[in-house]
Amino acid sequence: METKDKGFNSKLVHGGGFHDNLLSAVTPIYQTSTFAFKNADHGAQCFSGESDGFIYTRLGNPTIIDLEKTVAELENGFGGIATSSGMAAVNTVYLGVLDAGSHMIGHEALYGPSRAIMESLYPKFNVESTFVDATDIKNVKSAIRPNTRLIFLETPANPTIGITDIAAVSKIAHEHNILVCVDNTFCSPYLQNPLDLGADIVLHSMTKFINGHADIVAGIIITKTEKMYKSLRGVMMNVGCNMDPHQAFLTRRGLKTLAIRIDKAQANSMEVATFLEQHPKVDWVKYPGLKSHPQYDLAKTQMRGSGAMISFGLKGGFEAGKKLMDNVKLALLAVSLGGIETLIQHPASMTHSKLTREAKDKAGISDGLVRLSVGIEEAEDIIADLDQALQKV
Repeated sequence: METKDKGFNSKLVHGGGFHDNLLSAVTPIYQTSTFAFKNADHGAQCFSGESDGFIYTRLGNPTIIDLEKTVAELENGFGGIATSSGMAAVNTVYLGVLDAGSHMIGHEALYGPSRAIMESLYPKFNVESTFVDATDIKNVKSAIRPNTRLIFLETPANPTIGITDIAAVSKIAHEHNILVCVDNTFCSPYLQNPLDLGADIVLHSMTKFINGHADIVAGIIITKTEKMYKSLRGVMMNVGCNMDPHQAFLTRRGLKTLAIRIDKAQANSMEVATFLEQHPKVDWVKYPGLKSHPQYDLAKTQMRGSGAMISFGLKGGFEAGKKLMDNVKLALLAVSLGGIETLIQHPASMTHSKLTREAKDKAGISDGLVRLSVGIEEAEDIIADLDQALQKV
């Protein structure tokens, strides 16, 4: 049976398909910068592309290839391109798709650096951008220009947990010959497959759910077509934002438990979200599994589960957010997400503190917004920790 025909957990364990002659139970760490050729003809064949042999780790490495193939298979894509970080993946897409004079549409509540670098650096290269609330398809339509080349989505969005209809955006984008890229970090391939919904490119910060253990930084791009794969892989190799073999080994090891980690974390999340929604000091809760979520019905059709990310608003605003951060004991006060441990952060005073009041309001980032990445601890322990901290707000 081909790996592609197996179930999700079987793909997690046995995907990739790289095997060496040592018959190791796991793909070894090929901790090398360069590879020896069998002879001159073999070297020539590798450089010409006639052989799939390895040349130099920036161009490809067996440990990295194993990870790339596995994630591409999980996303039902043509191929994967592993990068040194999630932002390396984002910039590889930007550089590979956007020419001077082109325009990009992004979700307003996009991961901060993905938006910041587009607005601060890319104008130097005459690249324009517009950020809209992409949860409303009308906003996306109205932002399209003749020079729009890319629509960049993150769904659920960071940190508002707004959900965008990938199929609807892809349909309108393709009518205008525009590519769609989806940052699928919050869901992972276990809960959502944007390529199946019409997107052209999907990317992940593998630092988060894919690795799941808060001990590496990595990214990956998966493309729907061979043409796009070759184009973006060429950008990655020339820019030099390749992954490290040891980094790839750790990520591949973490990936094997993706499904069972998310199953536990999202079961916890439903209990935590329900608790928060009933708490007197909490103004609102955004979690795709709650019927109160504005895009609850869309989440049920687009995602295979509600995930482990929750946003909620405190009635006391900015100072309440800081007070909560200072009083949690089990939850770690830290950025990032998707690990086995519960992480909490206050965007207004931390990750999004440099945004103007207007920008925060437009992105839906209120002063009391708290983002919670729920881990695999016992749900009652997470709830008890939040409860004791909320009592001090």
